[in-house]
Amino acid sequence: MSDQEFILAPPTVKVNFALEPVRNQLNNLSLLNQSNDLSGFSDWVLATWEAMSAERKRTNQMVLSVMLDWDKFSSAPDFETGVKRIRNTDPDTMWNGILDHICMKVEMTQGMTPADRERLHTDTAYYLDMINKTIAVHYAEKGKQIDLSLYEDVHRMFDDPQRLIDTAVEHLGYMWDTYLKADWERNLPVLDESVNAFRQLDYRGQTAIETARFVTGRDLAGIFSALDTASNLTFVPSVHIGPYVIFHQGTDTDTNNYLVFGARVPEGVTKSTALGRSELLVRISALADDTRLKILELMTKHDEVCAQDIITWLDLSQSSASRHLRQLTATGYITERRRDVAKCYSLNRERIDDTLFALKHFLRM
Repeated sequence: MSDQEFILAPPTVKVNFALEPVRNQLNNLSLLNQSNDLSGFSDWVLATWEAMSAERKRTNQMVLSVMLDWDKFSSAPDFETGVKRIRNTDPDTMWNGILDHICMKVEMTQGMTPADRERLHTDTAYYLDMINKTIAVHYAEKGKQIDLSLYEDVHRMFDDPQRLIDTAVEHLGYMWDTYLKADWERNLPVLDESVNAFRQLDYRGQTAIETARFVTGRDLAGIFSALDTASNLTFVPSVHIGPYVIFHQGTDTDTNNYLVFGARVPEGVTKSTALGRSELLVRISALADDTRLKILELMTKHDEVCAQDIITWLDLSQSSASRHLRQLTATGYITERRRDVAKCYSLNRERIDDTLFALKHFLRM
């Protein structure tokens, strides 16, 4: 007799690289909302957020986080066509989409009846309670908080759903004309180059995790559960995301998943000066901060340092330490692992050597 254990091998993935102009712009608008919490985004993100009025910032958070169904909007061939689609959307369809998202979250935790759904529409207190029990909990698990007042403002529009349409159309049109259009046209050659370079390579027989590791330079296994088993994956380059990656999960197993990554060209493929400069700037920007340099200096003296040690030794707040550690991890200068409940970090000396080599090569030293 022998014991046998069968393990299902991860599926190979169907890979695509695309500009995804609408998803790219939605991602840029979403980055604006994160600019106070994360370091390392492009200067355009920081400058645009600073230029926006307080009212415009709030509207951006409300439209991107609460009102808009990204998947329905993103299928448009360009941003302006996408805005027209929203303008032509039936108003009831708009708020029904918002309710569908909440109902899906509620059903995953406690079930939802038709009467409950109707109550979500009519009872603001019940609606906010469900947000607290589902969406807020989901973000809290990631150490984030949501602004309930944004959800409350959207709920006030449920009795006049045309306001939902008008608010989204006005804001997206304004942002496109004022900030997005010129930036998109300026950076299109860099994005095109990144897409075309990665399309030259062969990804047959690879899993989604293997391909993501090659494209982003990071091991994402276990970080996004849906990515581990994805069979369809589209990579979308961004010039503004800095060292981070963003995963957009499809609605079911047959739906495409999207991974937004910092625009780059793989090793061995000729790259333009513009793209080389963009990629190098992300790495150098992570070093252009005294606190992050102190963290790296600490790690040269220890094989591994836990987050609480860094907070204590450098007298940092937890939020400040987390922000700096996220950027250094995303850029690849340090590696993270769990030790019991603590997050601990070690220096990635190969990444530092690689960055110095890239800088020398760029300057032809």
